[in-house]
Amino acid sequence: MAGDPHETLSPRWRYGVFWTVFIGMSILVYMSATAYRDAPPIPEGVVSTSGQMVFTGRDIEEGQEVFLKHGLMENGTIWGHGAYLGPDFSAEYLHTLGLHVRDALARKIYQKDLTSLKETEKESLDAEVEKLLKTNRYDPKTKTLIFTDTEVASFQQQQTKWAEYFSGPSINGGLPMKFIHDPEEIRKLTAFFAWAAWASVADRPGKSYSYTNNFPYDPSVGNVLTNDSILWSALSLITLLVATALVLFIFGRFDYLGWKGHGEGVHIHPQLLPGEATESQKATIKYFLIVSLLFLTQVMVGGALAHYRAEPGDFYGIDLSWFLPSNLLRTWHLQLAVFWIATAYVAGGLLLAPSLGGKDPKGQVAGINMLFGALVLVVVGSLVGEMLGVRQLLGNLWFWFGHQGWEFLDLGRGWQVLLTIGLLFWLWLLYRGVAPAWKDAEKSEIATLFLFGAVAIPFFYLPAFFFGSKSNFAVVDMWRFWIIHLWVEGFFELFVTVLVAVIFYQLGVVSRKTAVRIIYLDAILFLGSGIVGTAHHWYWTGQSNVTMALAAAFSAMEVVPLTLLTLDAWDFVKLTGTRCDICGKGINIPHKWTFYFLMAVGFWNFTGAAVFGFLINLPVVSYFEVGTMLTPNHGHAAFMGAFGMLAMALLVLALRQVLTDEQWVRPEKFIRVSFWGLNIGLLLMVVMNLFPGGVMQFWDVLSNGYWHARSLEYTSRHLVRWIEWMGMPGHVVLIAFGVVPAVMATGLAYREMWARGR
Repeated sequence: MAGDPHETLSPRWRYGVFWTVFIGMSILVYMSATAYRDAPPIPEGVVSTSGQMVFTGRDIEEGQEVFLKHGLMENGTIWGHGAYLGPDFSAEYLHTLGLHVRDALARKIYQKDLTSLKETEKESLDAEVEKLLKTNRYDPKTKTLIFTDTEVASFQQQQTKWAEYFSGPSINGGLPMKFIHDPEEIRKLTAFFAWAAWASVADRPGKSYSYTNNFPYDPSVGNVLTNDSILWSALSLITLLVATALVLFIFGRFDYLGWKGHGEGVHIHPQLLPGEATESQKATIKYFLIVSLLFLTQVMVGGALAHYRAEPGDFYGIDLSWFLPSNLLRTWHLQLAVFWIATAYVAGGLLLAPSLGGKDPKGQVAGINMLFGALVLVVVGSLVGEMLGVRQLLGNLWFWFGHQGWEFLDLGRGWQVLLTIGLLFWLWLLYRGVAPAWKDAEKSEIATLFLFGAVAIPFFYLPAFFFGSKSNFAVVDMWRFWIIHLWVEGFFELFVTVLVAVIFYQLGVVSRKTAVRIIYLDAILFLGSGIVGTAHHWYWTGQSNVTMALAAAFSAMEVVPLTLLTLDAWDFVKLTGTRCDICGKGINIPHKWTFYFLMAVGFWNFTGAAVFGFLINLPVVSYFEVGTMLTPNHGHAAFMGAFGMLAMALLVLALRQVLTDEQWVRPEKFIRVSFWGLNIGLLLMVVMNLFPGGVMQFWDVLSNGYWHARSLEYTSRHLVRWIEWMGMPGHVVLIAFGVVPAVMATGLAYREMWARGR
């Protein structure tokens, strides 16, 4: 007996999504609020034991501004977060401080240098070093931090060390010659590093571990893995097993879950027919042309950036740092990745809106063209601004229109404002496009979900405005990952799920009921673990162990929905052979390469996000791993493999939609090459470079301490440099056989579309 195609789902699905989001956001907001309370304090003054001022709290804040306006978070890291060409500045300062303290105590206690000490004396000295550095001399009443004489002397000496670091590209991972040479800027920057190192080692009041939960790992100063980290890592595995068992039970009990819904008996009519695009759909193709060009620029920049790790200071005989320093290239590499993928999602929404609404609203094409112009302005303006900002050519406007300095949020605050306005305008265009669908009982619910998914995009970008250049680094890193994880990996991914559901519904391979149910199901699965799971980035950034406990438990469960995406990949194969439940006729699916890219999403989501993500998310692993090459190993496989392949699926869908069968012949040849080039190239990068390089660096952390694995001494080793060179085959394949054919296919499709229009 055929079911009613207009039958609605149980309201329990909507309640489930509501309570999932409400509970998850309540916990996340609670943890975010405690970040202000638990953040390492910035003292009003740091004084010597005799009461002399060493540096002020204002020096620390202005030192952080020096760090930001020179784009140093795109060179090295603080507390493990940032780039990987330079050292972890907090770890390097702390280890150097430890050496200074050790040497001073050896002379004071034993009247010997370190090489003359006996083993028993060394053991006793280790305890004294740990005692001195672990003692927290901050007075919350006077807001004053006392440095011992040795700590004061180390601060003075390290100003010379950091001035030397910025002197040339071969010793700092590709920064220009004499990048920071003002002694006052060096002094303030060193004060900022000193504060970050103090927070890393001094015990949190009432606790036996530091503000950063003893990160970084450096046994020489008493920083070792805490018992809490081990405990919550173990307990998080229980939540993973329980969640896995529960989801498997539900999927076994209700066999209609997934893309291949059963027993609905809907007579399906494909509504996305190639060659029958509306004028607004045609107007989105220029977005995808920009997507392909941004993609090409991003991977070319990435290739040059990788060379800085293989051969810093020399790009085939050219000093590349003179005009394209490594911190600028990494900024562009990250920003371009976000831009081209987000642009594809924005254009995908505009492409699908009229297919739901049934027609183009009056003036929709003009609105799409206006948004396109605004997009080009923000992209070009922010990239140029970042270059001018890094070169200190914008004066006091660096924060607003230059390089804001925060990794992934480098574009100036003014460009962020324009971006947000653009997203709101995009939301209005989507509303106009889908509004007619609310009069159709068949489409009203899916249209509502489409719009709600889009609303989350501008709304959850707002935390980017909740901090400034002088905000406490721990607080900023908390808000920063609201964007990096919650915005990108949470609500942007949910919007893409809605897009995919709409695509399949419009192609006629799933019923409306199945499409809507998939959206609710994915929202519950992804947001149920992912909202609170955002906090796994906060283990070592000045938050409490309550945050660690909640983050570990929920983050471990993120593996479950990511693993289920492998089922989606198989479903996508089966959907291409869909037959109508009523008439029994097979349904022709002309968008086969869209399906292939969606299958790739399933593979890379499991490999990059689930496997490589879970590998580094447990506190017991993250403590040693964060900021090593295992992080970009996960990042490349998950971001490019999942989000990038989704963007490519939307690009291919758009190109195919505006072309007839005859016009599609030539672009399809390039798309076929691009599909295999992108996947094989990414796989080679992971297998030959990122993963083995990450494992080696992880081992060095365990063997020699975190500071050493992030130092020039390690990265200049022959084997390390050789593994970096081994990334070249993957880069070549990805660029030459993946991205270039995609650009050519998009250009051909754009030309064919307008040739047909004439």
